[in-house]
Amino acid sequence: MRTEIVVPLLIRDRTEADLPGCGWSGSRLHLEHVAQELRRDDAEYLVACAARSGLPVGKGLIDYRKTPGAGTNGQLAVHPALQSCGIGTELMRAAEERIRARSLPHAELGVEAGNPRARALYERLGYTAYGSEPDGWDEEAPDGSIRRYETTCVLMRKPVT
Repeated sequence: MRTEIVVPLLIRDRTEADLPGCGWSGSRLHLEHVAQELRRDDAEYLVACAARSGLPVGKGLIDYRKTPGAGTNGQLAVHPALQSCGIGTELMRAAEERIRARSLPHAELGVEAGNPRARALYERLGYTAYGSEPDGWDEEAPDGSIRRYETTCVLMRKPVT
């Protein structure tokens, strides 16, 4: 027997109060970086929450500084237990609406070349590849040491107006 449970979502601006509930999205170092991003005037951070509990189950950043004439989506993550339930799609739609509200013609993003599942999501949402670039960030190892993670990202774009 299979039972389907529908959980209403609320997508809203992320606040520092949400950070403790987002440990699933990354290490202490990542959450410190997110706290810095929350203070920027040229970015928006969204969070998807279970409507009744308010617990964060997804998140994403919109950077308005990276590419002139576009909002650049990044740091999209969904709680591992809830992936493939449509939460990432709804976060992307909400981000695109925010970009459209600023009268910007494009939404952009970079997806790691080695992440075909995420790229397939973005392609289903209408994003097309237009290039690639190296990327990297510091990450915290299980022993607490900091190491540099290097990758290549496929750049994708979608008109939103």
